[in-house]
Parts: sequence; C-alpha cells; structure tokens
Amino acid sequence: MKDTMIEYSLKKKGATKDYPFGPDPVAIKVAGKMFALIFENKEKNCRLNLKCDPIIAENLREQHEAVQPGYHMNKKHWNTITLDGSLSDEDVYVMIDHSYDMVIKSLPKSVRESLAE
Repeated sequence: MKDTMIEYSLKKKGATKDYPFGPDPVAIKVAGKMFALIFENKEKNCRLNLKCDPIIAENLREQHEAVQPGYHMNKKHWNTITLDGSLSDEDVYVMIDHSYDMVIKSLPKSVRESLAE
C-alpha cells in the first residue's frame, strides 16, 4: 500500500522523493514544498500525512475514522490518513490530488507556470 501511494504521488508533475527525517518517513515534494509524508510502521498500518483545506479536513475527519488531525503537523491544514483498508485507493488518490493542488496554488506564479508546461 505504501509503495502504491508513493508511486501515485511521484506521477504528479514536478514531484520528487526526499528523506529529510532519515529513512522513514518519505516526503514527496513539489518545488521543494512537501505535499505528502508517508510513514511505515511494521506493527501498525502505513500512515500518510496530506495537506488539506481546513473545512474539507474537518469534514473528512467526521466522515472517516481513518482520517485524523495531522500527526506532527499543523492540525488545521494537515490530515493523517491511516491506510487500514477502510478507504479505497481511489479515495486516497483524491486526497493526494487535493494536497498537491493546495501546494501548487501556494507557489509563485512563475513556478506554477513552469509546472504547467
């Protein structure tokens, strides 16, 4: 599951893999800004931190037990998704897309345009 989410995230235009905190977690960035942080715990399910609009973040947390406030992140703007099988891959992909889009929107116009080419 972790590898699937990493592969999907890296298909995003300009996405790169980084290990700023050691071998685990893996950070997925665009233009140097993180949009996904993927933790793998051998005893527990894989977890994925994703940036999210605060209103959507609250709604997702209310609807899904697997979506919690961001672990070690700004809890208003980040969610942690536990990949326990309760959410479909497609649901998680939509959340990854949203996180990527949120980061892209915050980039300078020249960087956004270079990614759009």
